[in-house]
Amino acid sequence: MNTMSTVERILRGGAILSVCIFFMFPIVWIFGMSFQTNETILRVPPSFLSEPTLVNYKGLISGQLETSAGGLKVDFMGNLFNSLFLSTTSVIVALILGVPAAYAFARLKFRGSEDIAFTLLSFRFAPPLLVLLPLTIYFQQIGLANTYVGLIWVYQLICLPLILWIVRGYFEDISADVEYAYRIAGHNFWATFRSIALPLAGPGIAAAGLLAFIFAWNNFVFALVLASADKQPVTVGALAFITASGIQYGQVAAGIVLSITPTFVLALYAQRYLVEGLSLGAVKG
Repeated sequence: MNTMSTVERILRGGAILSVCIFFMFPIVWIFGMSFQTNETILRVPPSFLSEPTLVNYKGLISGQLETSAGGLKVDFMGNLFNSLFLSTTSVIVALILGVPAAYAFARLKFRGSEDIAFTLLSFRFAPPLLVLLPLTIYFQQIGLANTYVGLIWVYQLICLPLILWIVRGYFEDISADVEYAYRIAGHNFWATFRSIALPLAGPGIAAAGLLAFIFAWNNFVFALVLASADKQPVTVGALAFITASGIQYGQVAAGIVLSITPTFVLALYAQRYLVEGLSLGAVKG
C-alpha cells in the first residue's frame, strides 16, 4: 500500500513537473533572449551561456534601437502606455455598463431577455475582420477614426459580452432571499444592488474584469486598422521590430517581456478572485 502510494506520488510529481516545464520553457527562453544581442541569438551553433546585456531594454525605453542597418526610432513606451490606457479604460466602461446589465438579466426575467443576452454574447463570435470595414467607414464619417474614444468604443465588443455573461452567472448563484430580506427592511432596489449584490459578486466581477483586461490588451486587428502610430498599443507597435535588415529578435524578446509584465502581475495579484470567480460564476447560464 505504501509502495503504491509512493509510486503514485512520484508519477504525479513527474507529471506536474513535465507540464510546468512544457508551459514555462517558452517564457524562460524569451526572457533569456531579451538579454542577448541579435548576433548572439543567431550564432551557429547556439550559445546557451553568454554574457547578458541590457542594450535591448535600454533601446526600448529610450526609443532608439541599434540595428545592423543603423539606428531605428521607436515609441515602444508610448505604445505600452496606449495599451494600459485603452485596456484599463475599456474595462472600466464595460464594468460600469455590464455589471448592472448582468444583474438585470439575472434577477429581472422579462420577455426577450435571453435573446438580448445571447445577441450581446454573439458579438464575441463574429471575427473582427467581419466588422472592420463598416466600422472604419462609420468612424471616418462621425470623426472617431484614430481617436482613443473610438478605440475604447470598439473594445466594448471584446469586454462587454465577457463581463456580462460571467457576472450574470455569478449573480444567479447568489440566493435571492438575502436580497429580499434586505428589501423588506426598507431599502430600495439600488441600495440592495450596491450593498448586497455587488459585495457578494465581488470575486466574479474581479475575474471578469481581469479576463476582459487580458483580451483587450492582446487585441491586434482593431488597433491596427483604426489607429495611427501614436495611438497604437504594443501588439501593433511590435511590428516596428521587423525591418528591412531583418527581425531584431533580442528587441522583440525584450518587448514581449515588457508587454506581458502588467498582465502577469495583475493575474498574480488577482489569481484568488480569478479562480473563485470562474469556478462559481461562469459555470452557469
